[in-house]
Amino acid sequence: MRQVNVKNIKLGDKQDFVLIAGPCVIESEGACLEAAGKIKRIAEAQGVPFIFKSSFDKANRLSIDSYRGPGLKKGLAILKKVKQQLKVPVLSDVHCVKDIADAAEVLDIIQIPAFLCRQTDIIVAAGRTGKVVNIKKGQFLAPWDILPIIRKVESTGNKQILITERGVSFGYNNLVTDFRSLKIMRDFGYPVIYDATHSVQLPGGKGSCSGGQSEFVSGLSRAAVAFGCDGLFLEVHPDPANAPCDAANMINLKELEALLKQVKSIRAAIK
Repeated sequence: MRQVNVKNIKLGDKQDFVLIAGPCVIESEGACLEAAGKIKRIAEAQGVPFIFKSSFDKANRLSIDSYRGPGLKKGLAILKKVKQQLKVPVLSDVHCVKDIADAAEVLDIIQIPAFLCRQTDIIVAAGRTGKVVNIKKGQFLAPWDILPIIRKVESTGNKQILITERGVSFGYNNLVTDFRSLKIMRDFGYPVIYDATHSVQLPGGKGSCSGGQSEFVSGLSRAAVAFGCDGLFLEVHPDPANAPCDAANMINLKELEALLKQVKSIRAAIK
């Protein structure tokens, strides 16, 4: 498997698993810095490499009234502060080709949202930055469908690629995880991340927004690490019930330490 480097963090099957975590969307500079700081302390205490994630613009919300975030300029400024003050790599998703150049000035990982994972122009533009590109596998794709998307990034000469599994559509307003996909996609030669919080989403489950079943996040995380993945992607929040986005599938920050202890034990046992 190819090793992917994010600053001083190495991802791949001979490396320890990595935590990519943070609130769904940037709510404010203070909230972002506070969440990132707390997650960093928890991760460091468990010896888990940490990459902070949060979105500056959730452009794919179902409702016109949904909170989207502070936008490109303000959001990137906040992520830059997180990166500089806390000395952690940062990840965010980009929804427009025109935003990629600015995003690449700040982000260590450019994420291709699941809904846009087949959009050639945005994938190629992200690849051309030379940054690590995290492709979220669409809910509508089979795991082997990810290979042609990998080839799009590789066509730019960029082989710093991550693939993230986030569940597949299982009827209306429901997702299910097929853990076979972790091995199928890892066999393509790149690290695979398991997104446990988006895998429990109920897309459009509340009519004008998504629902979720956060009670299953811990179990699915343990299963993914046992089956074999290179990292966990978790949306965490100090008060999920009152979060403006993805409230139903994020986990409470208070649950993170116990979960990391569990998955570290599982990882050690299978190694």
